[in-house]
Parts: sequence; structure tokens; C-alpha cells
Amino acid sequence: MKLQTKLILIICSLLVFIVLSLGGIFYYIMTSALEDQIGTRALKVAETVASMPDIRDAFQLKDPSSVIQPIAEAAREKIDAEYIVVGNRDGIRYSHPLLDRIGKEMVGGDNGPVLEGKSIISKAIGSLGPSLRGKAPVVDDDGQVIGIVSVGFLTEDIEVITDAYQTRIELISMIVLVVGLVGSVLIARNVRRSIHGLEPKEIGALYTEKKAILESIREGIIAVNQDGMITMANRYALQLLELPATAKITGRQVEDVIPNTRLYEVVRTGKAEFDHEMMIGDHEVIVNRVPIMERKSAVIGAVSSFRSKSELYRLAEELSQVKRFAEALRAQTHEFSNKLYVISGLIQLESYQEAVELISKEADVHQNWVQFIMREIPDPMIGGLLIGKFNHAQELKLTFEIDHESSFRDIPARIDRNLLVTIIGNLIDNAMDAVLARDDQTERLVKLFLTDLGEDLIIECEDRGIGIPEEIGMAVFEKGFSTKKGEHRGIGLALVQHAVGKLNGYITFHRNPAGGTIFTVAIPKMNDFTERSQLHGKPQSER
Repeated sequence: MKLQTKLILIICSLLVFIVLSLGGIFYYIMTSALEDQIGTRALKVAETVASMPDIRDAFQLKDPSSVIQPIAEAAREKIDAEYIVVGNRDGIRYSHPLLDRIGKEMVGGDNGPVLEGKSIISKAIGSLGPSLRGKAPVVDDDGQVIGIVSVGFLTEDIEVITDAYQTRIELISMIVLVVGLVGSVLIARNVRRSIHGLEPKEIGALYTEKKAILESIREGIIAVNQDGMITMANRYALQLLELPATAKITGRQVEDVIPNTRLYEVVRTGKAEFDHEMMIGDHEVIVNRVPIMERKSAVIGAVSSFRSKSELYRLAEELSQVKRFAEALRAQTHEFSNKLYVISGLIQLESYQEAVELISKEADVHQNWVQFIMREIPDPMIGGLLIGKFNHAQELKLTFEIDHESSFRDIPARIDRNLLVTIIGNLIDNAMDAVLARDDQTERLVKLFLTDLGEDLIIECEDRGIGIPEEIGMAVFEKGFSTKKGEHRGIGLALVQHAVGKLNGYITFHRNPAGGTIFTVAIPKMNDFTERSQLHGKPQSER
């Protein structure tokens, strides 16, 4: 059964129950009140008639009926009662609307309490039928009960009055039910429109899917309503906010959680903001903010997604590494293809000695390179990077040298090799680009020096390129800034500076006296001052 149908049935059933219950209660209260009112009215009239001196005196006459009957009938007509009967202690009537019943015994069997001097209201079946009656004793001057006055209203006359009220109640109830039915249909349609025509199971499935999607996204997601109240936050957002995974921030004002948020501005203007940088605690993040619109284009909230900038840099570094390895393989393949063509030609020309010398020379060069790197730079990631750069330099007709005094064997385990690869690879790429940018045919040299002596790792990359103008200064480390033409520039040195910063190092550069630029990177082996102090505090034998 559809939700709209369920709502209509539930609302109508509840409305019918309430209307019927209230109608029945009201009818009962009304009939009870009417009977109480008529009974009280009958009792008051009976007491009034019983207290009349003429009625009491008439009991001393030989024919009491001659006096009592006219008085009783006159009173009956004034109050529109069915009967007023006056009788003696024996229940013999002295008055009755039907004259032929005067002198006969009163019926109903309810005279006992009255003969004891009590006034009562009772229901009994009299000679005229079921009636509601009020009875009062007639008392003489000595306080003795000498007679009974009974004033009655037929039950069927009372029912005629209550039936009229019942008809009105039923009419009002029908009107209320019809209005309620129309209202329930409108409410059900409005609810269906508000939930976009979805059924409860579909809503539940969507909620489960949304929760799973939000938790699977490696971005922080926070949503707020138009008042700035947080309505949703995923686990990664709590992680970036350095809050426990079980923390509940929904229902809190967003500025209490993120003081420098701009979600209020997005809610106010309804304009989205993309790729903005901001600080959340100690994390530098990239933020996107999008307003939430309802059908009438009114802004009812906003959603913010943010991701740690360091993760974006890490992704860029990984892509850069893949690109570097691919270029190295391509360069190596191209270079060796050329060498194979040369060797093939020498063999075809029967210049066997020259072919052997070329093979020996190339083997010696590569063997010496590989042996030097395996000995002085045993880290496979860094060693593989340098071999790839060497092959790439040969393809570009550049000279790539590693200083023979280089040594990079003592690298602490805490230092991330990926960050070192990012630093060295981008410095070499930047140096090669600078050399290729020169128009003259000077020495096309890129030289690298690595050392792990002392308390720092030193990386020095020297080129014979175009150099960096003094007026540019530290702007070369800004993302997107480049002195070279073309798209997708100004990323390498920004990645280098970011990686150096993560390793608590520093980077400097100065002009090369022989032309070009020399970049120097220093990375401390120890994590902080405490580690250094602990090391210097050990006995010499333990160092």
C-alpha cells in the first residue's frame, strides 16, 4: 500500500474515531443534563404545589379533589408537564389529567421514600406510560406526611427533544468528517510532494545509500541548514576536525566547529564557491561550497566538501612519479633503439671492431653508473629515479652527472622516500628544463650532489640553464608561477617546497657563477630538538 493511501486511511480512521467518540460523549452529557434539568424542574414544581396552603387544607375536606384538581391542572398547563397528581398517604389520587382516574390508586411503586418525608426524582411507569417524575410530600402543621405530589414528564417527550439534538450532532459530525477527509487527502498529497513521491522503503534505502556514499568519499562533507545548524557530517570530516569518530556535531552551529567558515555567505548569496584554500585547525584544505536549493529556488542550506591539501600534493607526487618512470622507460627504449641501429649498421658494414668498442663503451658506462648508485645510493626508489633521469638526459642530449663524492646511504627510516623522490626528481626536471631553455649552444650540464654526512641530508642540484632573475625571488616556489611558457607549469618547485616542509627542512637557491642556478635542500635526520638532545646525551660508545 502506498504511503499516500496509508496516510489518508490513518487520518480518516483517527478522525472517525475521535468524531464518533466526541459525538457520543457529547450526546450522553447533553441527554443527562436535559434529564437532570427536567427532573429538577419537576421536583421544584412538586415541592411548590406540596407547600401550597390550599392543597394542605383541602386534605381536611370531604371532597379534596374539588379544590386540588383545578389548582393542579392550572400548574400543569403552565409548566407544560404531562401530569400533576396529588394523592393521600394511601396513594389515592385527588387530581389527574384524566378525570376518570381520580380516586384510583397511584401506580409506579416509588412512594415509599416520599411517605418518609423525602423529596425524590425517579423514573417509573405510570398510568400514562414511562415518565420522569419529581415527588414531594405534603406535610401538615404537625410535620406529618398527609399526602404526595407527583409531577411527571413522559420519557417519549424527552426523547423527542434529545432526538432533535442527536440529529444536529450527526449533521455536525458528518460535516467534520467530510472536511477531515478533504484535509487528509491534502495533507497526504503535501507529504508525498515534500518527499518527492518516494515511499518509506525507498527513503530508507536512499538514506542507507547516502550514508554509505558519504563514508566512502575521501573528503570531509558537512551540511548546514539556512540557520547555520549542522545537519550532517561524515567520518572523514570529523577526522580532519580532529574529533573522535563517535563525536556528535549535528545540531551545533557551524561556526562553533569551524570558526572561519564561509557557509553563511553561501547560504546568504546562493553562489557556489570552488577550490578555495582555508585552514581547519592545523590542516590546510581545499574547500568547495555549494548552496542547497528547494524547488522554488530558495536556499535552504549549504554543503561544504573539503580535502587535505597534503593529500592532493601526495596524489600529484604519485602522478609525477608515474610520469617520470614512464618518461625514463621511454627514453631508455629510444636511446637503446638508436644504439642498436648503430651496432646493426656497423655489423652490416663489417666494422666489427667499431661495433665491439661501442658495445663495450656503453656497457662500461651503464655498469659504472649502476655500480656507483648501488654502492653509494642503495635505496632502490632513489637509485631507480636517478638511472631513469640519466637515460632521459641522454635522449635530450644533455649531460647529467652525479658528483663522485656523493653518498646517500645513511637515510633514517622515518624519512619518507616518496618525499625524497619528489624533491630530487622535480629539481632534476626543473634543471633540465632550464638548460633546454637556453638558445646558445653552451655546455648543457645538470649536476647533482647528494650527501648524508653530518646531521642533515644535503641535496644540491646545479644547472647551466637560463638562471632565475633576482626580482622573482621566492615566487618560484608558488604554485602556478613559472618563467617558462606553456600550460601546466609552476608545479614542480611548489611540490618540492611542500615536500621539504613536511620533512622539516629548508630550500635555498643562488646563481651559479658558471651560469644557471644552484638549488640546495637540507633535511634534518633527527625529527626535532629532543631527538638531538637524546643522541648527544648518550655515551660515545653508544653513538
